[in-house]
Amino acid sequence: MIQVTKGTTGAVSFLHISEATAAHKPKPTVIFFHGFKSAKENNLHYAYLLAEKGIRVILPDCIHHGDRDSGLSSIQLTQSFWEVVIQSIHELEILKEYLVDQGLSQEKEIGVAGTSMGAIITFGALKKYPWIKAAVSLMGCPSYQEFGKWKIEQVLEMGFTLPFDEEQIKQYLDKLAAYDLSLEPEKMNGRPLLCWHGSQDQEVPAEPVIGFVKTLRGYYKNNPQNIGLIIDEQADHKVSRKGVLATVDWFATHMGSSIESQLQKK
Repeated sequence: MIQVTKGTTGAVSFLHISEATAAHKPKPTVIFFHGFKSAKENNLHYAYLLAEKGIRVILPDCIHHGDRDSGLSSIQLTQSFWEVVIQSIHELEILKEYLVDQGLSQEKEIGVAGTSMGAIITFGALKKYPWIKAAVSLMGCPSYQEFGKWKIEQVLEMGFTLPFDEEQIKQYLDKLAAYDLSLEPEKMNGRPLLCWHGSQDQEVPAEPVIGFVKTLRGYYKNNPQNIGLIIDEQADHKVSRKGVLATVDWFATHMGSSIESQLQKK
């Protein structure tokens, strides 16, 4: 039986999904981040399928979302996009420490995934944290600066006026470099990464992730099985059922040895 419980650590609220019989035993764990203007509960289908494979799942709410809704207007929330992303990257360390301190997972047995904004968070986390074992990006972008510029151009084309001058925008984009994995792809260090994207996506274009994976393949010559790219020619900004199942299979495969060792201890 799969068990779902609510929890908090620091300011972070989350759902904890696991097999009921092993809910408090050390298990391989995936921390899964939701998308922009979404919430943790919207990814329960991923968590259930992963839990069936013997993987613990933590679904956190990002700041200004879900249980942490702060009443921002739609415009204010949009202006806070990168604040949400960067704070979530730092809160991942809090979640990791909670899992390790509670004896729920070992530091080197934690994977990270997310949809849209959650996938963007995943890429930034991969640059910052070498302890992440495996990852999946669903509709994400590793190129923070490139994506930031693209979003600004979109806003201006829609006729909106930005509350920042050009120098402030430059300074902000410069700050994003510290989390931009595309600037230092070698930091992946051969870790398993699957990227899924719809070719019709108008919210987060597929081209940057396609180019990034192409670059990464040069770093994965000795372990090509650790890098995967799925482009769905019919999909837009919504993950298909095949994408969901590919995510589950990816973690089951690349955290499989950890799962088997835990099963032997039962």
